[in-house]
Amino acid sequence: MTRIRIFIVLAVAIGLGGTFAIATYRYIQNVPAREVRLPTTPVVVAAANLPLGTELRRDDLRVIAWPADAIPEGAFKDPQDLVGRGLIQSVTQNETVLPGKLAPVGAGAGLPPVIPEGMRALSVRVNDVIGVAGYVLPGTHVDVLATVSPTNSPDDMTSKVVLTNVLVLAAGTRIEQDVENNKPVSVSVVTLQVSPMEAESLTLASTEGKIQLALRNPLDKTAPVTPGIRPSVLLGYMPPARPVTPRAAARPGPPPAPPTVEIIRGDRRAQEVVNQ
Repeated sequence: MTRIRIFIVLAVAIGLGGTFAIATYRYIQNVPAREVRLPTTPVVVAAANLPLGTELRRDDLRVIAWPADAIPEGAFKDPQDLVGRGLIQSVTQNETVLPGKLAPVGAGAGLPPVIPEGMRALSVRVNDVIGVAGYVLPGTHVDVLATVSPTNSPDDMTSKVVLTNVLVLAAGTRIEQDVENNKPVSVSVVTLQVSPMEAESLTLASTEGKIQLALRNPLDKTAPVTPGIRPSVLLGYMPPARPVTPRAAARPGPPPAPPTVEIIRGDRRAQEVVNQ
């Protein structure tokens, strides 16, 4: 009898629960959905990945609706305000084009607007070895090593770091980072951003000797001072000591003359030795 009561209670509970669930589901389905609309503002973004130095065209830009309470400072609303201006930083697709990534109005596009005031862009010839197997790309930083002999003697050939933490502006004939599938591209010319004094050092190093680029970690800002190295130091070579030539023994001079006295006898003079 007890079991029958338990089963009855259980069946009633299941029935009431199912009825309540079905009623709740039907009620939710009949409630009209409320459409929530947030205020938006048109904002100009990049229509594709745009590399550094690009002169913006209308096809490079598009307008999207942006939440009005979260608009980035300086964002543009009209694409015509950006047409013809150059990028001094690369922009990714759907990224907001902000004033900090644009060259000044009238500055044009390409490499010149990218060069900061007081700096210079200097190109040097490189090969696959000097260019670190193509890993020297725009935006990376390098150290410049020079190998030169100040006296034109092979014994005085010296390798030394002459410039540190130099920004690479361009690689090859293009200033954009042309990398497919994250693979490096071999280049023949690298353009570096240097000060006028650094430009003098780099020109002399590339003219009088050989240069080599050393790729840096972009987070490493150190500039260690190195003494340079010569072949003898590199190989641990110590020149042999020169043999010491013994000095010739001093030859004895003639014995001193014995003391003499002059004796005058009348009109005669004579020298006589005085015995000691």
